[in-house]
Amino acid sequence: MKTTKRSKPSRGFTFTEVMGALAVLTVAILGTSAYRYHATVDVRKAELKTSGARIGCLLCETWRGAPDPNAFDPATHLGADLTILSLTAYEGPSVPTGHNPLGTYGITVNEEEYRATLFHRAISPGLRALSVIVVWDWDRQNQSFNTLPPSKSFRLTTYITE
Repeated sequence: MKTTKRSKPSRGFTFTEVMGALAVLTVAILGTSAYRYHATVDVRKAELKTSGARIGCLLCETWRGAPDPNAFDPATHLGADLTILSLTAYEGPSVPTGHNPLGTYGITVNEEEYRATLFHRAISPGLRALSVIVVWDWDRQNQSFNTLPPSKSFRLTTYITE
C-alpha cells in the first residue's frame, strides 16, 4: 500500500512577505519623520513671527503712550525688561520715503535677534502716524534687510493726535 505524506504547513514567513512588511514599515517611518520635521520647522517659524509681532506691538503702543513721542527711546524706556541696543540706520530696515526716522534698534528675545526701525509721519495737522518695522532671520553676511519676504518682517502703524 502506498502511503502519502502530508506536508506540514510551513511555519514562518516567506521572503516576499518579509520584504513587503519592511517596505510598509519604511514608508510609515519616513512619513512620520517628515511630518514631525515639517511640524517642528513650522512651529519655529510661528514662534519667530509671533515674537516679531509682539515686539512691534510693544514698541508701537509704548511709543504711543510716551509723554514726548519725538524723544522716545525704547532702549531707555524698556531696557530693564528687554535687551535693546541702539543701532545706526543702516543696521536695520530702511525708512520709507516721506517718513521721519526715530531710530533703529537691535532687540534680543529668547536668544533670537530682531531689528526694529521706528519712524513717523504727519498725516494732517494734529494727526501723526507712528510706525514700526521689525525684521528677523535676515542674511547676516550682507545685512540685506529690505529684500526680506513678508513672512520675515512685521510692520505696524498706530495714530496719535497732537
